[in-house]
Amino acid sequence: MSDGAPASCDLLIIGGGVNGCGIARDAAGRGLAVILCEQDDLAAHTSSASTGLIHGGLRYLEEFHFALVRKALEERERLLAAAPHIMRPLRFVMPHAAHLRPAWMIRAGLFLYDHLARRHRLPASASIDLRTHVAGAPLQAPYRRGFVYSDVQVDDARLVVLNALDAQMRGALILTRTRCEQLRAREGGWWALLRGPAGPREVWARAVANATGPWASAVLAAALPGRAQHHLRLVQGSHIVVPRLFTHRFAYVFQNEDRRIVFAIPYHQDFTLIGTTDVDFHGDPAAVHISADETSYLCALINRYFRRPIGAADILWSYSGVRPLLEDESSDPTRVTRDYALELERQPAPLLSVFGGKITTHRRLAEDAIGLLAEPLGLHAPRWTAAATLPGGELPHGSLAVFQRLLARRYPWLPASLRRRYAHAYGARIERLLGDAAALTDLGPELLPQLYEREVEYLYREEFARTAADILWRRSKLGLHLLGVDLSPLERWLAGRAARPL
Repeated sequence: MSDGAPASCDLLIIGGGVNGCGIARDAAGRGLAVILCEQDDLAAHTSSASTGLIHGGLRYLEEFHFALVRKALEERERLLAAAPHIMRPLRFVMPHAAHLRPAWMIRAGLFLYDHLARRHRLPASASIDLRTHVAGAPLQAPYRRGFVYSDVQVDDARLVVLNALDAQMRGALILTRTRCEQLRAREGGWWALLRGPAGPREVWARAVANATGPWASAVLAAALPGRAQHHLRLVQGSHIVVPRLFTHRFAYVFQNEDRRIVFAIPYHQDFTLIGTTDVDFHGDPAAVHISADETSYLCALINRYFRRPIGAADILWSYSGVRPLLEDESSDPTRVTRDYALELERQPAPLLSVFGGKITTHRRLAEDAIGLLAEPLGLHAPRWTAAATLPGGELPHGSLAVFQRLLARRYPWLPASLRRRYAHAYGARIERLLGDAAALTDLGPELLPQLYEREVEYLYREEFARTAADILWRRSKLGLHLLGVDLSPLERWLAGRAARPL
């Protein structure tokens, strides 16, 4: 599809988070004509506010959500193979607090976690002695015994962008900063009025996928009042980032008196990420911020376990997101299911709404969504994403370490830290970023420390980035390393680039 507004498409997707972009990728790969519109940047809200984990959800076993955990563990293996550049295996240490959960319960849960799905790439769980293990050094003296298990760390916002890129490469039209202002049934399909930077455009679609996350109920109610079978419970999750609290590569999972868990995770070399909270949310999901109570909660829990205390003054950055969870009977937000439901209205025209879900199961959700839409759209193309790589994931032997050694030989002029960041962020697409560059000077001016013009041009041209926040906080986390730095050189470059055609 060209950038000119097509008069019609098979599937219009509203929402550019991980579920919307995953659906766009799957649909485009099966030959459907797809348009995706997102009112802000890709992953601007919930999908860039996760803990950044691809995981089965160990604590969900306590709620007997075995099917959800199995499904998530299966997806963990698939995603690790699909995007090895943005995925990193991570070992989690759980110090044993006997008064919260007995050792036998934790061992049983970890046994299930190891065996509910086939595990090819990650080591099994084990018991450890925190008095001798490297992960025990930062902990307070009472914690002598612990358990270690495996999950995967991911750059959540980049995962969304890679799905959008793949969808675009397969023919989808991705429209960021484009709001769906009206949606009406017409002629057996849907007429939509979209408004973006170039003004309004009208689109007719045979079907619509409502993947708007926290806004899903509102979008469905506006299009088909009174039809919703499922309802959302909005839950706020907040995280804080502090200077690095430990130097080893393990992460921690801490139990609290309220039976919730909080992670402390190595984050972008120099930092520790701590989260998350679970608080019922009422308000505008686009205007969510960490509260003083959440800050106190996270700091207090960390101080219960670590020798080195932290407080609000240590927080370098915080972020919050609103999770659209399926409403159930639970009074505790932490016990609300993280599974998803797909609701298809066939009359007056096909409208599929996504309720709930988690970043780990986005590919499976997308596959299920297109499966539901296949019959009304007359689609017979088979499923294909389970064994497919995401853009940049075509690494030799699927190994980032091997890929980095090859890059060191091919681009010896790149500083090691920059080469390492490019490898993690772009994988095999690094060639599209660097082009014919043969020296650091070929990358153009250094607009900000470690951010050269060549990278900014690439992100603008190919990854839908338009603002400094897009680049510094979603396409990368360079913003953490540039706190207090004058961003005007980047902002001026973007303003000038916006005045020129792509």
